[in-house]
Amino acid sequence: MLTSAALTPIAVHYPGRGAAAMPPATRHAARCSTCAMRHLCMPQGMSAEELPKLEAVICTARAVRRGESLYRAGTPFENLYAVRSGSLKTTMAHRDGREQVTGLRLAGESLGLDGISNDVHACSAIALEDSSVCIVPYAALKRLCRESGAMQERLHKLMGEQIVREASQMMMLGSLSADERVAAFLLDVSGRNVQRGYSSAEFNLRMTREDMGSYLGMTLETVSRTLSKFQKRGLIDTRGKFIRIVDLEGLRDL
Repeated sequence: MLTSAALTPIAVHYPGRGAAAMPPATRHAARCSTCAMRHLCMPQGMSAEELPKLEAVICTARAVRRGESLYRAGTPFENLYAVRSGSLKTTMAHRDGREQVTGLRLAGESLGLDGISNDVHACSAIALEDSSVCIVPYAALKRLCRESGAMQERLHKLMGEQIVREASQMMMLGSLSADERVAAFLLDVSGRNVQRGYSSAEFNLRMTREDMGSYLGMTLETVSRTLSKFQKRGLIDTRGKFIRIVDLEGLRDL
């Protein structure tokens, strides 16, 4: 994403699990030079002189609690965001009020590009777990893009990546079977974990089965049945939100 989501470590301590024990969202200074996700966020070719300018644009890093909205559809667009830690889902609402999950954003990925076209957010972004994001004011970012070719190119790439991601999602929903959709989704999360230096075979999938179904255009029952089928075939091992891919090539063959 744009700016490396946070850089100064954000310490968020919760005294208890209940909602009453959760503190309000906190904000901290963000520094790109020390962020663990900078290899995913930082523009290639940015000079040492340009880095302080980028860090000056990132006003703060904000903690977003599980279930909290970072922004809601219809709210004015002012900022782009980079996920520093945790994960968030994006959703869009149908006319009848039902919400459709449109994306999963992991550490090092951007949020908020949906607001650029009409100056209001078309999607909502909701934390799937306690997460943190860097806040990037769009007006200041545009000024930086006029001064830095590397930053402008990075913003263009982010927009292009979102177009490709949405086109791939449409193709998946329109042409793949239920088994193929679930396999493709698990492989996608696996590959994105590798980019972050995590295990390709074991991860906690913070999405609920219902969210997975919404994202993949399937019912909750179909998602659960498909995962059970994969487990019986020895492709994966699931324990709640924990997923272990036992046979990576088997999933790819699907």
